[in-house]
Amino acid sequence: MSDLPPPRAAYVHVPFCARRCGYCNFTVVAGRDDLVDAYLAALARELSSLAEPRPVATLFVGGGTPTQLPAAALRKLLELIRRWFPPEEGAEFSVEANPSNVDTALVDLLAREGVNRLSLGAQSFDAETLAVLERDHRADQIERAVQLARPRMTSVSLDLIFAAPGQTLEAWRTDLETACRWQPDHLSTYGLTWEKGTAFFGRRARGLLQPADEELERRMYELALDTLPANGWEHYEVSNFARPGHRCRHNEVYWSGGSYYAAGPGASRHVDGWRETNHRSTTTYIRRVLAGEDPVEQRERLAPEDRARERLVLGLRRSVGVDARQFQASTGYALETLEGAAIERLVRQRLLCWNGPRLQLTREGLMVSDSLWPELVRV
Repeated sequence: MSDLPPPRAAYVHVPFCARRCGYCNFTVVAGRDDLVDAYLAALARELSSLAEPRPVATLFVGGGTPTQLPAAALRKLLELIRRWFPPEEGAEFSVEANPSNVDTALVDLLAREGVNRLSLGAQSFDAETLAVLERDHRADQIERAVQLARPRMTSVSLDLIFAAPGQTLEAWRTDLETACRWQPDHLSTYGLTWEKGTAFFGRRARGLLQPADEELERRMYELALDTLPANGWEHYEVSNFARPGHRCRHNEVYWSGGSYYAAGPGASRHVDGWRETNHRSTTTYIRRVLAGEDPVEQRERLAPEDRARERLVLGLRRSVGVDARQFQASTGYALETLEGAAIERLVRQRLLCWNGPRLQLTREGLMVSDSLWPELVRV
């Protein structure tokens, strides 16, 4: 038995999409609605391994596109999830949605099932950028989705992508201005990544797509850092901005190094000190679970020092940074003992700074944060 407290957060992965966008590297199956019933049966079997319901303070249903499911299947999914992960009083219950799926009936269904936070994969409001990203919605559908969701949801979040092929700084400025005008409670802004195995990665290798210039990508990120806080959104994590009281509490569990349940193909969990990831293939996941086999593809238990390094990196992603005293109390490692030389070097380079007892990314550090983590993790 573990002496660690049980998780109070849960994630469920729904792999279905109408189509796979060229930049997507998530666990997704496109045009396979024939698998929905088998997926729900497998998910029910996997969740039954919990033996008893596990109350949670945050619940996140992501994908894929959960709202791609037919209404009856989506209702069955949400009922199943709530049975095994009953939300506590005041819990945050998030569901991701494609703007083209959102109508009054969908919002009503989600609200009846207790969903109180809708995360919309907007990506852009610009028609040309949406076409390049291979999205199947229009700007007016995003606006309609926000308007429909706002009266029924506690929080509405938008995801936006910058540095898409051919995207200009002015187009990104317009995206930010449009987002400010529509007043979502939460905004996530991500620079386009070129993941190996995606269609975009292959097209780039063949010279069919060109990534944005590094300086342009930097200016786009800086524009978000300047524009959104000036209009009332708190920059609380490298890529995330929120109105007061509307941070994504579920993601904060990840960034604080907390534990969490997870189920579904490709889903990763952190329970009792173990990190496990289910098989990424939806069909293999279904086959394994329905055959009574373990769906886990990867399993590891980090050593205490490795867990501390991971906690350091996750903590530095947050704007509040890492409190050295709290860090030592919770991990048993002092920052200077764990990685003092690297921290001193990054402080000299003005990529990190001390704010009292807190170690934080500087603005320059934010620009290159992904390149800093390997120096601090070393696992």
